[in-house]
Amino acid sequence: MTWLVTGGAGYIGAHIVRALRAAGIDTVVIDDLSSGHASFVPEGVPFVKGTILDRELVVAALTDHGVTGVIHVAGFKYAGVSVSRPLHTYEQNVTGTAILLDAMQQVGVERMVFSSSAAVYGTPGTEVVTEDTPKHPESPYGETKLIGEWLLRDQGVAAGLRHTSLRYFNVVGSGDDTVYDSSPFNLFPLVIEALLAGREPSINGDDYPTPDGTAVRDYVHVSDVAAAHVAAARRLESGEPLEAAYNLGSGDGASVRRIMTVMAEASGVDFTPAITARRVGDPARIVASGDLAARDLDWKMRHTLSHMAESAWAARIRAADAPEWAIASLAR
Repeated sequence: MTWLVTGGAGYIGAHIVRALRAAGIDTVVIDDLSSGHASFVPEGVPFVKGTILDRELVVAALTDHGVTGVIHVAGFKYAGVSVSRPLHTYEQNVTGTAILLDAMQQVGVERMVFSSSAAVYGTPGTEVVTEDTPKHPESPYGETKLIGEWLLRDQGVAAGLRHTSLRYFNVVGSGDDTVYDSSPFNLFPLVIEALLAGREPSINGDDYPTPDGTAVRDYVHVSDVAAAHVAAARRLESGEPLEAAYNLGSGDGASVRRIMTVMAEASGVDFTPAITARRVGDPARIVASGDLAARDLDWKMRHTLSHMAESAWAARIRAADAPEWAIASLAR
């Protein structure tokens, strides 16, 4: 069997590719490198440079490599930016997914694992999110992820597509020193880049009704997320039943201040984060139950928060230009 990973040159996609290879599953990558890096694709993995909006390219990739299933990670993932660029977000995430599904149907590929998002929930009315929590996305990004799930559902009815969607919050850490999170918006890289630039990282609000006053969120290690995608792909290949969607959650979460503490420990930089105003719409606490995924996908938190921070720091320092003091920190 061969699985196509769309967005396989990105941070999460590249880890999924490595997890598939470790499981003995042949893999091919398609990525337009709008946010990914060609260097993230392992040597020996076929790499098709291009966009899933190019139907002919997708059909060729599926056909030429004998693809039997798709893990769909590609997309425009910046929720905040999606508010000012809704048309671009819908084109990349909705039109792109529709073209991909149409190409799959054309060549007879009937399995998909969709990389969805906890953004489909918006600001839930409960502190612990389950798969049945009402969906109220609050950004075009969240809306497009929910529509993506609907597209899979409807294609399942119309064409027999076997599928599942994996929803998760903050993916962090690294399972390979050559792959790191280069997003300009995610918390871990924001903290790391601030430290490397000699700036103090900041916390948006410290007056929330939480134990330490800062917002609490789910943080899950990227290798654990990748393993769940592989488990889902295996079940689809074997014909085992799957739910339409699974949350990949920790069940308890961590506060932003706790993240600052573990990042200080991982980097060796003793800093006091600056406190800025809350961001509008940020809830005090959102974490997800991973019970359903634990039942079906062997989902578990295999890495501590400290390891998440340490691996994220080490991968960023080893894989990109870094000051000498940062490189020296890895020898501690």
